[in-house]
Amino acid sequence: MCHMQLRTLIFVAWLLGYVAFLLSIKRMWTGKHIRSPLVRSLFMSMVTEEGEAGTADHPEWYRCCPDLLGESVRPLFVQSHMDTETKAFLKHSQEKSSWLFTQLYHSLVSSVLSPMVSRTSINGFLGRGSMFVFSADQFQQLLRIGPDWEADRLLDLGAGDGGVTEVMGVHFKQIYATEVSPPMKWHLQRRNYTLLDIDEWQHTGFQYDVISCLNLLDRCDDPLHLLRDIRSSLVPKTGRLVLAAVLPFQPYIEVGGKWERPKEHLKIAGKMWEEQVTNLCSQVFKRAGFELEAVTRLPYLCEGDMYNDYYVLDDAVFVLKASEDAGDSPQ
Repeated sequence: MCHMQLRTLIFVAWLLGYVAFLLSIKRMWTGKHIRSPLVRSLFMSMVTEEGEAGTADHPEWYRCCPDLLGESVRPLFVQSHMDTETKAFLKHSQEKSSWLFTQLYHSLVSSVLSPMVSRTSINGFLGRGSMFVFSADQFQQLLRIGPDWEADRLLDLGAGDGGVTEVMGVHFKQIYATEVSPPMKWHLQRRNYTLLDIDEWQHTGFQYDVISCLNLLDRCDDPLHLLRDIRSSLVPKTGRLVLAAVLPFQPYIEVGGKWERPKEHLKIAGKMWEEQVTNLCSQVFKRAGFELEAVTRLPYLCEGDMYNDYYVLDDAVFVLKASEDAGDSPQ
């Protein structure tokens, strides 16, 4: 009995110490304990920028230099801008980041589970880390469709919690999704999406009007094989692939709580966003039997934590269709 009480006391002491440590870090980053005037000035500038995140337009997130795009890509670039839905996501992320006790709980659970469980599953279990790739208007602009456009089937590969699926799903009669994380599968089932196994979706006996592959190409073992499976699963002629890729392209796969290199490593040439977009179109997509219809630059946003209101990566979002001569592409 004494043994159990001692263990309980040790755990409570550790928990209180952990909370005190996190609070001290958060207090330190309020700026009071920054002695250097230069660093303090930079910090206050950063805080001001974060405070304005819900209202700022952030043109740098959408900026593209068309002259740096390849000749075949340049006329297909679609200029995007900050819109109401994006601002709403940022505002919600700011509000959620300020829920101190919720964030402390999230931080504690993450630190305990991260050595054993993938970050995706931890986020699914905690109901945090929702992603934002594009708004409804941005999706419609890319596909050149109106608000009332409708098709039969959507397949969202690696759908996460289904937040982005919902943006696309209003246009489809049937919505299918794949996901490997059990907690994320639960979120998808709650939204009444039809879940398919990662080895099943390409063998259902029917094809899809749109397949979305959002920020998955750099997180799978065999990306070229995935692209070829997608191509064969699209409705002929009218089927479209909506693909998002974080640039610069840095492929890793998540195994448990660790990151490992994929079996097939795609090497994307170029250092600038425009150069990598051009190389993806001329090399990777062409080899897989696709040609470009549209491309835009968008921020890939994720809900933050107690230290950051949100996280942002640079996305290129492509609309691709099967090439007419795709049957001759190398296997």
